[in-house]
Amino acid sequence: MNSFHQPVLLKEVVEALKVKKDGKYFDGTIGGGGHAQAILRLGGQILGLDYDPEALTSAREYLTTACPSSIESRGPNAAWRLVRGNFKDLARIAKENDFLPVDGVLLDLGVSFYQLRTPERGFSFNLEGPLDMRMDPNLKVSAADLINGLNKGELEKLFEKLGEEKLARRLAEAIVEARRLKPISTSAQLVEIILKVKPRRGKIHPATQVFQALRMAVNDELNNLKEALPAALEILKSKGRLAVISFHSGEDRIVKYFLKEKAEEGKVKIITKKPIIPSWEEIKENPHSRSAKLRIGEKI
Repeated sequence: MNSFHQPVLLKEVVEALKVKKDGKYFDGTIGGGGHAQAILRLGGQILGLDYDPEALTSAREYLTTACPSSIESRGPNAAWRLVRGNFKDLARIAKENDFLPVDGVLLDLGVSFYQLRTPERGFSFNLEGPLDMRMDPNLKVSAADLINGLNKGELEKLFEKLGEEKLARRLAEAIVEARRLKPISTSAQLVEIILKVKPRRGKIHPATQVFQALRMAVNDELNNLKEALPAALEILKSKGRLAVISFHSGEDRIVKYFLKEKAEEGKVKIITKKPIIPSWEEIKENPHSRSAKLRIGEKI
């Protein structure tokens, strides 16, 4: 398995998508390529997408090694190909790549292990690096821009809404006070401020929710998801499956109510009345999976 990526709920995703030989599957978040590799080994075709050019490079290297019997190429019968882009544009990208209609769409939300283990990307609170967090390096606003530019009320709202942080006000106050002395430019600086407000207790790092909120804001993740879901439904063939793995209650809520709305319109059959979550064994092996929730819908 790719040393940079341990796919979450792998067996459950393969079952959810009902992977079959020569089926077409759109992986809207290729990440390290772990889910795509499993689909390819079952004979499926993959169009893989990622916002992050470094993730695409990592996935391309991994799939070339892990699936030597298939090569990346273009055309309707290609085993796999990777494209850079935002999954909110997946309908356009599928059309441009002559990859329609599809048997399944996978969206694995959140940050990849590769991104967390690359200090210069700034996603991790465990590794010192610039406070960046842009999945697409062409985005204009970084996490440092938000931390140093938003006022106290805006920071509090951000931490509450996207981080579900109970100490949002105290953290916002501490950040504003600290940046009066000097700009907050590294992940280590931000972690130091957070730890003064939230001493470390238990297994979950005190900075988890603040870093999550910043990442989601920098990359506009909730709005991208809202646009991606109807686009995914559009490119699915009848009986095709949409599988979404979320790691945040706000993301899960969006997926849940999208499927509910489309089911009421008679366009989708909900396969998961309750989300599928990782087993204790998986969580023990891959702690990153602990908050994962998988929801599945089938196009009617």
